[in-house]
Amino acid sequence: MAKYIFVTGGVVSSLGKGITAASIGRLLIARGLRLRMLKMDPYLNVDPGTMSPYQHGEVYVTDDGAETDLDLGHYERFTGQPTSRASSVSSGRIYWDVLQKERRGDYLGHTIQMIPHITDEIKSRVRALAAPDVDVVVVEIGGTVGDIEGLTFLEAIRQIGLEEGRDNVMYVHMTYLPFIRAAGELKTKPSQQSVAKLREIGIIPDALVCRSETPIGEELRRKLSLFCNVPVHAVIEELDVRHTIYEVPLVLAEQGLDEIILVHFRLARPGTKLAPWKAMVEALVRPAGTVKIGVVGKYSELPDAYKSLHEALRHGGAAHRQAVEIVRISAEDIEAGKIPDELKQVDGILVPGGFGQRGTEGKIAAIRYARENGIPFFGICLGLQCAVIEYARHVGGLAGAHSTEIEPATPHPVVCLMEEQEKVVDLGGSMRLGAWPCALKPGSLAARIYGAENISERHRHRYEVNNRYRAQLEAAGLVLSGLSPDGHLVEMVEVPTHPWFVAVQFHPELKSQPLAPHPLFRDFIAAALKRKAG
Repeated sequence: MAKYIFVTGGVVSSLGKGITAASIGRLLIARGLRLRMLKMDPYLNVDPGTMSPYQHGEVYVTDDGAETDLDLGHYERFTGQPTSRASSVSSGRIYWDVLQKERRGDYLGHTIQMIPHITDEIKSRVRALAAPDVDVVVVEIGGTVGDIEGLTFLEAIRQIGLEEGRDNVMYVHMTYLPFIRAAGELKTKPSQQSVAKLREIGIIPDALVCRSETPIGEELRRKLSLFCNVPVHAVIEELDVRHTIYEVPLVLAEQGLDEIILVHFRLARPGTKLAPWKAMVEALVRPAGTVKIGVVGKYSELPDAYKSLHEALRHGGAAHRQAVEIVRISAEDIEAGKIPDELKQVDGILVPGGFGQRGTEGKIAAIRYARENGIPFFGICLGLQCAVIEYARHVGGLAGAHSTEIEPATPHPVVCLMEEQEKVVDLGGSMRLGAWPCALKPGSLAARIYGAENISERHRHRYEVNNRYRAQLEAAGLVLSGLSPDGHLVEMVEVPTHPWFVAVQFHPELKSQPLAPHPLFRDFIAAALKRKAG
């Protein structure tokens, strides 16, 4: 029988529940347990696919094509375990499915209510992950206790505790202890109120994870234990880590959270195998040097919009025991025709994915600067499309070349809408999504980097390189080093006369993990280090 851990949050949002849940997952895997992870979000969007990065940050894509919450990226990076469409559920998805069942007559004429129909649907999503080969299911509940839209999720996990028995269910509540500078002390009252709200619902936490800016101290631990009805040893301190989020599992392990979980579930307590994780953290905390990478993006002021990308760069740096200084450069600042000083000082330039016209010409100008000055360049998704546009204009002699997404009347549509996308009306879940195979050109830089000629990578796009221009681009020296197995779609391009110029239509950052850096990021950082060394 699978065990269940439910991670809830209180006081304020953005406490880092996702990283904490992922860290719990890493600790359990280090103990030899098999697990699956699930994120449940209270918002009414069916999924995050149509949500603005300004509100939601990055959209993470799984192998099976689900557009999900960015926390699933943390789950995969920390645990090394795959996530899927079943790993991300929103209120909108739950209500949508219940109403479709009602329309089909599945409920045999019953009145549809929040309890039991909505809560039963939520419980079914949780239990769907409890396969015979799974020991523990870790479920993160988005939002904070007290949010009206999250009440059905809390009620559902309360019911699971009743139905499965408390030996098989554990509640971990994450809260915040504000430091009042005028008084010079931490305050526990918000946490007490948060737990009181949980207890009103019928959930009593088994462990309390406390975020704070200063150490809690034994006196406050005992106070929290008393008023929140949590054993003193299960009041866990989670201060901000100094160097990297990958330190969090080690912080929790030092306080015995994994031991608390195993004892609660009455599971065997084998020794922990955290040595590889500690070695990786050591490489990040004490690097041999630093390399500067300029990320030219549309959302340069929004780190969460490129969460997986930034982490993948750090993974690539760790592979060489190098810290990666990410220089965020606004593509719009370049559009005025001036190359900013930051772009001239970096060791490598990366242009990430995105949608829409804003900042596109700035990205194209940055790519031209990288190509003409021999700076290692890495383009991802829209970054590939911009690289093709730049090459067509300035090497291929195709003046005015563009993408029909940006300029429908372009005389040379070197990037156009995918054929299967031409009749698509709905925006949600309708792009080319998920893992697709790719055949690499023998002898190409791409094939050497991967050490293979057939790969699989995750996609999220509607536009592609126009096949009518492939011959002209190749004649101008652009190598189409990766194609779909049927040869119809261009997946990778490179410039063989350049020190390192690679662009991909897919999103390799989604598969990079700290213990297994993606080969493209690893090689890109190596090229940047070579340039830095002169």
